[in-house]
Amino acid sequence: MRWAHVPYGKNARRPPKGRCGTRTGATMGGVSNASQSPLPPLPASDRPDVAARLRDALLAASFTADGLLELLGAPAYAALARSETVPALRATRGDTPLEVLVRLFLLQQPVPHARVAEVLPVDACLESGWLARAGADGLAATVDVRPYGGPGGEDWFIVSDLGCAVGGAGGIGRREEGVVLGVGGASTTLAGITVRTPAGSALDLGTGSGIQALHAAQHATRVVATDLNPRALHITALTLALSGTSAVERREGSLFEPVRGDETFDLIVSNPPFVISPGARLTYRDGGMGGDDLCRTLVQEAGERLNEGGFAQFLANWQHVEGEDWQDRLRSWVPRGCDAWIVQREVQDVNQYAELWLRDAGDHQGDTAEYQARYDAWLDEFEARKVKAVGFGWITLRRTSAAVPSLTVEEWPHPVEQPLGDTIRAHFDRLDHLRDHDDAALLEGHFRLAAEIVQEQVGLPGAEDPEHVVLRQNRGMRRATRVDTVGAGFAGVCDGTMSAGRILDAIAQLIGEDPVMLRDRTPAQIRLLVEQGFLEPVR
Repeated sequence: MRWAHVPYGKNARRPPKGRCGTRTGATMGGVSNASQSPLPPLPASDRPDVAARLRDALLAASFTADGLLELLGAPAYAALARSETVPALRATRGDTPLEVLVRLFLLQQPVPHARVAEVLPVDACLESGWLARAGADGLAATVDVRPYGGPGGEDWFIVSDLGCAVGGAGGIGRREEGVVLGVGGASTTLAGITVRTPAGSALDLGTGSGIQALHAAQHATRVVATDLNPRALHITALTLALSGTSAVERREGSLFEPVRGDETFDLIVSNPPFVISPGARLTYRDGGMGGDDLCRTLVQEAGERLNEGGFAQFLANWQHVEGEDWQDRLRSWVPRGCDAWIVQREVQDVNQYAELWLRDAGDHQGDTAEYQARYDAWLDEFEARKVKAVGFGWITLRRTSAAVPSLTVEEWPHPVEQPLGDTIRAHFDRLDHLRDHDDAALLEGHFRLAAEIVQEQVGLPGAEDPEHVVLRQNRGMRRATRVDTVGAGFAGVCDGTMSAGRILDAIAQLIGEDPVMLRDRTPAQIRLLVEQGFLEPVR
């Protein structure tokens, strides 16, 4: 997949976008945002003809993810993904159509009217609000437009407010409550982990700039995009139109409020305003509920909105509270009738967490006393709730009719291979197999070693036997697990041709062990290797 921004990694921190939270006042710690300036008008969302002409012009000038990489070079391209513009400014000092568009839409520089007219349908763009006059003879963009490469090679464009593509060293660039950010690391993470099987219906809850709805529209017959922020719904329409994707149904409201009575979906995705903050100062990130209640509510209410076999996938933050197991906290969120896989990717102490989001808002560059007051407010909130740290990760639910749903909560801070949608779907498929097969049935089954598994043996030089054996994945979650010599030997000969029981009988004969005892003690190890994706059932 060709991203216009760097995918989310363990230490790549980017703000969430969109809003599916509750309506509250925009103050925090007694510090008001009354000095905010109004957000500028947006381009018309009811002019698909202009959006189509603009899209054609952008593509003709190679204003695409690949075109940007070729023009800017890898270092400047990566810097632009961090919202650092100096390298890109230096790389666009020429006068080609692509350089003009980069300066106009990405770097937000005024460009002479005559030069823009050679590249874009200027009159139509001015009339519909994509461009505005700047100075005596200049034109400026009214929104940020970023090329984004889709999973099938599509050339898409993500629209956001000016100066709010993803943030950067100086923060988001604007502090108005209703500001709409573009696609950043969190957005690409959610897009990458989402299961992409064909779906009859999909819900993008807290759509923001529309990136998740854009992805969902490629494999879902009907897509509903909701947001508490009407500006976000407007920008979503612009993103979809400029990307050449059919329109989705847009609804305004908080959490599941816009969802009709008995309406259910095959897929629900949300990159919610998950930041645990005192107050709801910024719409795109602060949910307006206490602590991690917004994420908890979102997860708990999703179950009844899923069709059988449907997936709900979220990014979330959760509190680590003194005297409480964080895994137990998350288990309590999972709704009845749902399998769940929850992965904690990162943990920050409360000081780091407060500093991260204060920098995100650019507060570190303002008045020192105001910054300290805001910092104090965050720590007061955490102290009152006995919060010692905050975790970040992924939550996947799947609706099931199983009598005993499966529930996995784990910590995995290590690098993974995106996209992970197929890996996540396969995880639940394997759990179904394990749930449906007792140990006797498991030993009658056939298994195949997953692709790109390597074996590592660790021990002293010259020793007859290794101290331990490790199986390691080079794909997907990139797990590593220790196995004994029986487990390593079993995995090594699994090619789908022999049943698990016959393989164990052969191993027992080879090592001189009672085959009955080996059959009794090995299924637990086989189950673990299947659950973690080292072995795949042959159906």
